[in-house]
Amino acid sequence: MIKISAGEFAKVVSGSLHEIDSQMIINQSPVINSKKASKDNFFVAFVGSQVDGHDYVKEAIELGAKFALVSKSVSAPHILVADVGQALTDLAIYLRVKLSDLKVVGITGSQGKTTTKEFLNSILTLNGQTIATDGNFNTDIGVPLTLLRSNETTKYCVLEMGARHMGDIARLTKVAKPNVGVVLVVGTAHLGEFGSVAAIAKTKSELITNLPAKSTAVLGTYDSYTPKMADSLELEKILFGENQAVRAADVEIHGGFAHFDLVTPTGRTAVSLQVLGEHQIPNALAAAAAAHALGVSNEVIAEGLITATLDSKWRMQIEEVNGVQIIHDYYNANPESMQAALKTLTLLTQESGGSSWAILGKMHELGALEVQGHQGVTSYSREAGVDHLVAVATNLYQDDGNQSFTENMQQHNCLNAQAVLELVNNVSVGDVILLKASRSERFEELAILIKDKLNGVSK
Repeated sequence: MIKISAGEFAKVVSGSLHEIDSQMIINQSPVINSKKASKDNFFVAFVGSQVDGHDYVKEAIELGAKFALVSKSVSAPHILVADVGQALTDLAIYLRVKLSDLKVVGITGSQGKTTTKEFLNSILTLNGQTIATDGNFNTDIGVPLTLLRSNETTKYCVLEMGARHMGDIARLTKVAKPNVGVVLVVGTAHLGEFGSVAAIAKTKSELITNLPAKSTAVLGTYDSYTPKMADSLELEKILFGENQAVRAADVEIHGGFAHFDLVTPTGRTAVSLQVLGEHQIPNALAAAAAAHALGVSNEVIAEGLITATLDSKWRMQIEEVNGVQIIHDYYNANPESMQAALKTLTLLTQESGGSSWAILGKMHELGALEVQGHQGVTSYSREAGVDHLVAVATNLYQDDGNQSFTENMQQHNCLNAQAVLELVNNVSVGDVILLKASRSERFEELAILIKDKLNGVSK
C-alpha cells in the first residue's frame, strides 16, 4: 500500500485510532486471514455468518500485523470503523486517486477470468511491477484488497471482477477506474442467479459502461452481446477472436496444448501455450489484446504467454498415474466449459490411442436450463467421440431410455464414489480420464480415490 499517516488513514475510513500514534506511517497491505498476517500487513476483521474476525485479531498481531481494522473494540492497536467493508472500499478509492499513473485492468466474463488474469499477469510482470488478483478473489472484498497491495512502485494492477447480483461490477469499476476493461464472453454460468443470458450480458457490460472516458474496451467475439458493449461509448475498442484485430492464426494442437501465431495490429509472433486446452486460446488473445492496449510489444506478449502457467487448483490440470492421464477440472462447471474440457479429453485420447472416460458431476446454477444444459453435454460427448460418459450422483446426463449404451458411447450412472471406483477397474494404460463438475460436488475427494485405485492402494 502507499505510505499514509495513521491520522490520514483514520480520516479516509471515517474511523478512530486506538493505541496508535496519529503520526505513525502506514504502508502495510490488508489481510483478512489472520494466519497470513506478517509485519507487512494490517488485519481486517470481518464479521461473517459463521466466523467473527475479531476473534482472530490477537493471532494476527502476534504474527506481526501492525494493527487491526475493526468494527468492534479489541485489546490491541486498532482503527475502529462502522463498516470494515466500506472502509476498505474508501481506502481503495483514496489509493487509486493517489496512484494516478497506475495502469489498472479489469477482467470479467462468464468463464476464463482467472486464466486470462494469469496470462496477463505473466505478460505485464515482464514489463514492470505487477499486482494481480489472488485466485479468484474477485468480489467487493477481493477487489479493494488487491488494489490496496499496489504502491508507488507498482506499474500494473490486474483485477478479476465477478458478480452475484446486478450492480456488483459497476461498483467495482467505479472503485478501480480501470484503464482497460476486458469482457471475455457471455455464457450460462450463474444463469440460475440472473435468470437469463441477456441479464448476464447486462451485468458483465457494467465493466464497460462504467469505464472512465478514453479508456479501452477489450471485447471477445464469441457471443452476440459482448462485441457491442462499447458501441456509442467514448472508449477505444479492441476486438479479439477469429478475423479480429487480435487473433490466432495457423492453430495446431499437440498433446492438448495450443500452438499458434499471435496476430495484433503491430505484428505476428509464434506462441506455444503451456496451459492445457484449445479453449485457452481466447483467454490468451484477451490477455494479449489488453497488453497491446497498454503498449506492450508483441515479443513481450508472446514471451509472457509462453511462460505462463496456472497456479489455480483444479483447472485443467493434467497428471499421469500408472500410464493413465487424468484431467482435473472441477473448480467450476457450465455447459460451455464442459464442452471445452470434453474436446481436450478426446484430443488427448486420440494421441494416446486409449479410451476416453468423462466422469462428470452436476453443473449447478443453471436455473431453467438445468435439464437442457446437462443433456446438451451428453449430446456433445457423443458427437465428440467420448467412449464412456460416467454420471456421478445425478441422472441429468441421461437423455434416452437406454442407460448402458448409446451408439459408440457407453453411459454409466453411478450413485456414489464406490460405483465409480468399480468402473475404474476397466481403465487401461493409455486411457484418459476427465474429472469435471461444479465445485460443490467435491470432486477433489473423488480424484484422490481414483488415483489410489490406479496406484493399487486399497482402503
